[in-house]
Amino acid sequence: MDLDIIWLNFLTALEQSASIIEAKRMVYAGIPFLYITAKENDIRLGELEREIALSAGAVMKGHQLHSKTQFIRNEAALFVFKHRFLVPQRKMFCCGNECADCIRFLPS
Repeated sequence: MDLDIIWLNFLTALEQSASIIEAKRMVYAGIPFLYITAKENDIRLGELEREIALSAGAVMKGHQLHSKTQFIRNEAALFVFKHRFLVPQRKMFCCGNECADCIRFLPS
């Protein structure tokens, strides 16, 4: 799975929102930040977080992903979030607890 395609679809979905002018991804020190320019200066943070969650949910559909978003700061209509798409880690060994996703049950 290519996360770059997921990010591109996510940013496109955000920009199609009625309350967002522009959405950009910037990576600093290996951490992806989401820069959102809102159409109104007095937009509520909760509304933007809901738009982010809806757009992320739409692009993650059918993939084994989940997302994590953390508000960082805002200045007028510019909002900055730390946003990550997380891929679940797979087990590398059998722990002996007879888990449903045990490595022993994977096809070779």
